[in-house]
Amino acid sequence: MNLFSKKIGVVVVVVNWNRKELLRACLASLARQTHGSFEVVVVDNGSTDGSSALIEETAKNYPVPLNLIENPINRGFCAANNQAMFSTDADLVALLNNDAEAEPGWLAALEGAIRERDDIGMAASKVLVWEDPTRIDKCGHLIFPDGQNRGRGSGQIDHGQFDRTEEVLWPDGCAAMYRRAMLEDVGGFDEDFFAYADDAELGLRARWAGWRCLYTPDAVVRHHRGATLGLGSARRLTLIERNRILLAVKLFPWSLLWANGAFLLARIGAGMWAAVRNRGEMRHYPGMGGKLTAGLALLRGMAEALPRIPATLRKRRSLREKRRLTGRQIRKLLLANRIGLRELSESAN
Repeated sequence: MNLFSKKIGVVVVVVNWNRKELLRACLASLARQTHGSFEVVVVDNGSTDGSSALIEETAKNYPVPLNLIENPINRGFCAANNQAMFSTDADLVALLNNDAEAEPGWLAALEGAIRERDDIGMAASKVLVWEDPTRIDKCGHLIFPDGQNRGRGSGQIDHGQFDRTEEVLWPDGCAAMYRRAMLEDVGGFDEDFFAYADDAELGLRARWAGWRCLYTPDAVVRHHRGATLGLGSARRLTLIERNRILLAVKLFPWSLLWANGAFLLARIGAGMWAAVRNRGEMRHYPGMGGKLTAGLALLRGMAEALPRIPATLRKRRSLREKRRLTGRQIRKLLLANRIGLRELSESAN
């Protein structure tokens, strides 16, 4: 069903769950956009903090149409975005996390990038850390050969090293734009992922199908990192690990998938060394108790992935007809966008 009464060119989707004040700031940043014509749809995942009332009140004097989809329960990031993406026939769909605030030229810059060529199906933003905008959160994504991914430039001081428009592997889902034609070709988010690595799965699936991603430094947002579950959440770590495995099983070429265990052991070893020095992901889990909690969360993620592997392999087989790149080509693409082991272990999601 089309949520909108007329054909529009650009829709911005914001998914929200009990983050009313962050949502308020997010919507205020969209109200300041220089883009000439777009609409906003907020999908609220069963919030109990008055978020829906805020949206309805804000819509009364909002400079562009602001629409609300209300879910009675938390359906997760993937399902909520799919709801909005396929409720409109807009040519372009942008995503902005409720914990992100966009600079005024953000949306226009993304549209300019994605329209450069017809085979560009995704556009990536320059995402800065909200608390310290001199520091980079991510400028597109890199990946390790075991399936763990990390933002390009994550944690680095921004001194212009990513201030050029260029191709990247995929955009971060907190601030991205997708072409309607690409979504119709490959589908939306895999809802079995629920949250985390979902943008990686959609992006890599689109790359298999021959679509490209362009990063533009002019599309700037500031992001509150880890605001959904918290950087020290054990559940967050479980979902990241579970979905890493499912991503690899579903989309990695067999030549990399067979070597997954060796790459995983290398990453664990590097992560343990980083933890000893209180660096990387483990710094969010202080003390021996915190490290034990993190270790158990990782094991739980692996355990949750195992029973899902048969269904994931069936999905892999169903995607064969969509693949326009060979296994060798996708392997080359992944390794060209590989994150180094040290950088991976000493940075954090």
